[in-house]
Amino acid sequence: MVNNKIYYKRIADDLLDLKLRAFGATNIVGPKWCGKTETAKQKAKSKIMLQKEPDKESLIYTAKINPMALLEGDQPRLIDEWQDAPTLWDAVRSYCDEHHGQGHFILTGSTSKIEETKHTGTGRISTMKMYPMSLYESLESNGSVSLMDLFDGKDQLEKGCISNLTIDDIIFAACRGGWPESILLKDTEAQLAIPKDYFQQIYTRDMFSVDKIKRNQQTMRAVIRSYARNISTLAKKVNIIDDVNATNNISEETLNDYIEILEKLYVVEDLYGWCPQIRSKTAMRSGRKREFVDPSIAVAALGGSPKLYSLDLKTFGFIFETLCIRDLKVYSQALDGEISYYHDNLGLEADCVLHLNDGRYALIEFKLGSMEIEDGAANLNKLEKLIIESGKLRKPDLKIIITGTKYGYKRNDNVFVIPIGCLKN
Repeated sequence: MVNNKIYYKRIADDLLDLKLRAFGATNIVGPKWCGKTETAKQKAKSKIMLQKEPDKESLIYTAKINPMALLEGDQPRLIDEWQDAPTLWDAVRSYCDEHHGQGHFILTGSTSKIEETKHTGTGRISTMKMYPMSLYESLESNGSVSLMDLFDGKDQLEKGCISNLTIDDIIFAACRGGWPESILLKDTEAQLAIPKDYFQQIYTRDMFSVDKIKRNQQTMRAVIRSYARNISTLAKKVNIIDDVNATNNISEETLNDYIEILEKLYVVEDLYGWCPQIRSKTAMRSGRKREFVDPSIAVAALGGSPKLYSLDLKTFGFIFETLCIRDLKVYSQALDGEISYYHDNLGLEADCVLHLNDGRYALIEFKLGSMEIEDGAANLNKLEKLIIESGKLRKPDLKIIITGTKYGYKRNDNVFVIPIGCLKN
């Protein structure tokens, strides 16, 4: 319990510890409401909350003329939503230059505004990304299967594993999202109201906080809705433009501008293609796989609900993929890894490829139901065979199918079938 508020341990906690030991300051970035401030508070010994202080305007004015005055306090000192007073960034960097040492400051921000500063902060201010909570962090995944242990050769599925989550539980979790405030609520109706409000605030308020350019609210709403309709697909920009133009006229230049705003707000974070040279004369699909930072944004944009998706599992399959990708992004941070996807023009694919920085990697498929597992395994085995025959890459260290099912196990072909409700980093 911190500040009379329940705090769920985050995977980012250990990463922040490391950053504070290594750098003068750490800048925690990510979408609003994902828990950046509460995570920072666990480590901070003093703080200044720019958006919550009663004398906010005076503080911002002080930051313009004497920013160093706002840096005084026990360290690590938290400067929350520093982008409201961009001069503080340069002040923090200057302080770290003069005083050396580590762990002086923690900054948080929900909007990327580093371009308004004089210096990037390289070598002084390290950036750390946070996401909404994974199912393991929200205590919904029992964490009986560790990705790191699998990479290290520990077979945790010798006797199988069992998820506590039903398909209805998974659907609700995706619709509710990984927002800490929502997870803390006991009222399910109120939990579902939070992502709806988040979606509305993106195009009615948040997009105006990035810069001084006036943009159309309804156009932004249409762009987000189109993104939601194309979630977890390789939809090209022309498809999104055609979609948006059904109600709003938009050019590719304008679409690029609106997508950039969503990226600066950390609302969308697309997945990029992995393009190894393993098959001659075969084109790789290197376009972006359209993804939100949390599946609940897509659900809210589309007017979805747990009841609706319980009757339409085919559509929910795309939402489920985004849920899995969100969790893997969280888990991969703890593994010092990153994720991509594989897809070639002959139709061979892996929904996700998890790369570790030491060269190890896993091929991953997402399959909501048990009926799809055989197809997923066939895909992974075919891709593994192609990689081995090419002689250009090490063979994958793991082949994994992440499912919405109850039971997990290791197949005879060495494919791990793991329920999302059993997974952790």
